[in-house]
Amino acid sequence: MGTNGSTMLEPLRQGLPPLDPSAVSSAASCALPARYEAVRGARKFTHRTLGDWNLDDRFDDVALVVSELVTNALRHALPADVPRDEDAPVRLHLMHWASRLVCAVRDPSATGPETRGTQDPTEAAELADFSAESGRGLFLVDSFSDSWGWHPLAGALRGKVVWALFRLTGD
Repeated sequence: MGTNGSTMLEPLRQGLPPLDPSAVSSAASCALPARYEAVRGARKFTHRTLGDWNLDDRFDDVALVVSELVTNALRHALPADVPRDEDAPVRLHLMHWASRLVCAVRDPSATGPETRGTQDPTEAAELADFSAESGRGLFLVDSFSDSWGWHPLAGALRGKVVWALFRLTGD
């Protein structure tokens, strides 16, 4: 389900927070089908990968963010004409630096994510309807990660990447 190596992730580094690309110690990626069951697969992949990297203690926060990013990609970023049995329109990338971890979800839409009722994640916290069954995903991403953002892909890759960064040490 996953692949390792940082070369394939080079296009994803555009727009990420400033990090030395040569300092990536590990990277892993998996393709996700256009089905909501893919969220479970993304969590399993994240659990296995973080275990391989001795980051088990970060699983709960990272898995919550991965689940929200993948769910958003499946719910909002797939064109209506993408068959739900298509192989892999969404891709999860995990990149590990010595002191940071980045989770990135690539999808085919160039439209950026929107928090419910506002474009500003800090304002979203004030406007979040905590009794609603949906609409809190990006608020959770903002709450559980150290930073997050998105950028459109350029060149041969179409779509966008939504990423979340986790600091692994106190730097």
